[in-house]
Amino acid sequence: MPTPAASTRFPRLAVAVAALALALTACGGTATNPGSSAPSAAAVPDRVEPLPTPRPALPVTVPSVDGTQVTITSADRVVPLSGSLNEIVHTLGLGKQVVARDITATFEQAAQLPVVTRGHDVSAESVLSLRPTLVIAETTSGPGEAIQQIRDAGVPLLVIAPAKGLDDVPKRIDAVAAALGVKETGTQLNQRTADRIAAARRNVPAATAEQPRVAFLYLRGTASVYLLGGSDSGAASLLEAAGAVDTGKESGLGKDFTPTTSEALAAAAPDAILVMSKGLESVGGIDGLVKIPGVAQTPAGMDRRVVTIDDGVLLNYGPRTDQVLSSLITQLYGKGA
Repeated sequence: MPTPAASTRFPRLAVAVAALALALTACGGTATNPGSSAPSAAAVPDRVEPLPTPRPALPVTVPSVDGTQVTITSADRVVPLSGSLNEIVHTLGLGKQVVARDITATFEQAAQLPVVTRGHDVSAESVLSLRPTLVIAETTSGPGEAIQQIRDAGVPLLVIAPAKGLDDVPKRIDAVAAALGVKETGTQLNQRTADRIAAARRNVPAATAEQPRVAFLYLRGTASVYLLGGSDSGAASLLEAAGAVDTGKESGLGKDFTPTTSEALAAAAPDAILVMSKGLESVGGIDGLVKIPGVAQTPAGMDRRVVTIDDGVLLNYGPRTDQVLSSLITQLYGKGA
């Protein structure tokens, strides 16, 4: 039963609890039933939607954000070192040339590829054993010794800036498309992605009593890691596009994540809590989430109001960001909003 205070501050959220169990989108977001202790299964397969396979125009020389110029002569064997980059290459129509993946590349077309990196832990030996003609990394990929080892082996390695918001989507697609020699396809994908994001944003209700206040929590219960997202967490841009307030950013948390405290959560006073699905599972679902100090005292905790998106897509900022945004909007406002 929603508390009077929460219902007065944001009436539309009163219908969101029922909607969570009913409607999700293709991004793999999972609704959580207020009475359950774990998220339900995704209703739609976790797949990307590739464009027709293009013919790369190579060689090309492109700038890497670490200050080097990288010359690429072949896109026959590509190793993207993050799930987001892997998704972009596949969606550009060159999935058959991808020979490895990061642990976060969980979508169907990449799921059977060998894993050569887990987050920021790249195995240079595993990468080189696959004889790549191009490796695409992010500035957060590492350790630095592994990146240098790949370069010292003579493999072209392009470093791309990580994504932090919606404005980064076209930049990343353009950078990957240029490196693969498929600039025109990159332009097509950018247009498709922009159109779909715009369509998703049109589903944000035009008028509400007040914007929903959402706290983004990063959870890893097995390691007792409970972090509150700040302005650099990557979630603020999505929440704002969904018509919501990122309470971590509003509270002045300038870092990406800060350990949660009862005081910080009380000050944030979120109407809903955004979590990654595996993070929620790691704490035992909603029943475990509300046991984290301070959560139960927030309006979101009192009403067990939780928004979940799969780990592999939430902060990717790529070709499926429209689906992430649609899921956020559906879970915040309900199908009929």
